[in-house]
Amino acid sequence: MTRADIASKIASATGLSKVETEAVVEGFILCVIEALKENESIEIRGFGTFKVKERQPRTARNPKTGAKVELARRFVPMFKVSKEFKKAVNDSLTEKYNNREINK
Repeated sequence: MTRADIASKIASATGLSKVETEAVVEGFILCVIEALKENESIEIRGFGTFKVKERQPRTARNPKTGAKVELARRFVPMFKVSKEFKKAVNDSLTEKYNNREINK
């Protein structure tokens, strides 16, 4: 699903125009990026948490050549799914796949 697909789905559900919805989706994404750039975390209850995790420097290995590669300290954006979100996805897909096996 792309940004445009998400905007279309939200537009049809809310009655807003597609242009307005695309602006809102884009604004949300930019807000998340800006907050993470400032090392702030964002918690959306029932959805999940966006935060930045620090990775320590380490020596890695290029799998193709076997050569050692030094990786510097870096900061990686992370998303942790909420329990409710995880349960909703699991329950839905479990039911879907169980029904498919019954119909075979």
